[in-house]
Amino acid sequence: MADKDDIRWGLQRRFELIEWRAYWLGRINRSDLEDRFGVSTPQASADLRSYQEAAPGNIEYDATEKAYVPSEKFHPEFLRLSADRYLIQLDAILNGAVPAVDTWFGSPPPAAVMPTVARSVDAETLRTLLKAITWRREVEVEYQSLTSARRRGIVPHSLAFDGHRWHVRAWCAERLSFRDFVLSRILSVGDSRPSDVDPTNDVVWNTMVALKIVPHPALAPAQKKAIELDYGMEDGVLVLNSRLALAYYVIRRLNLDLTEWKIPPERQQIFLTNAAEVEEIGRNARAEEESLVRAWAKSRG
Repeated sequence: MADKDDIRWGLQRRFELIEWRAYWLGRINRSDLEDRFGVSTPQASADLRSYQEAAPGNIEYDATEKAYVPSEKFHPEFLRLSADRYLIQLDAILNGAVPAVDTWFGSPPPAAVMPTVARSVDAETLRTLLKAITWRREVEVEYQSLTSARRRGIVPHSLAFDGHRWHVRAWCAERLSFRDFVLSRILSVGDSRPSDVDPTNDVVWNTMVALKIVPHPALAPAQKKAIELDYGMEDGVLVLNSRLALAYYVIRRLNLDLTEWKIPPERQQIFLTNAAEVEEIGRNARAEEESLVRAWAKSRG
């Protein structure tokens, strides 16, 4: 078996496609390599021979299928198997975020996904914010809040996704605090200037919190078992490690804040067991952040 380090990168990519198609589709032939990489038929044939030398016994030619198929002892040597990665890519293809030709799929299998609401972000706006993050600069943005649109200075330091929308985490010069700004609400980006805002003072962002999720206590034992399987719980608990700044979105997205509304347990399904602990961590983090911000403002005179 060949050492991966001895195989050039381009050939490794073609070997990865061979294993992906063999594992997920059950077949691979020369045309797959020709179409995906634009190589000639002789080169595609040579790649398949080279793969068989690098991973002997993994694939074999099936004259009926007129393609190479995985053997019973097939074990990928160049592909990192991941069902999650497969399904995430399939979702991206079906939602139009990624063309199928940019993946190993070729033609995706019959499938459907729930329609998503597009949140349009201007490419130049994102580029400018990324530059500001890299060089720690304050930028003037026109931001559409729920009440009005106005200009304000922000010092972005990170991007964040809440499951529905992309945000930029930034210091707000108007509110004198670190806040989330929805990217799609930034109408324009203006001048920038150097900033001495320290992102480490964003304690709410830098604090990690463990969200401990269990099946809803009111469910029957069989129902709890089903929920444990759905969420991959270990010993009846799923621990989600999140930045404190994002925990609010996680809790709302999973409806973990609606328990007190007497949602039927069959609909609620899951329950946050350490809500009080998370709230206390949040209070302490906000208090520490306010103290750091006051000290920073005082040092600037």
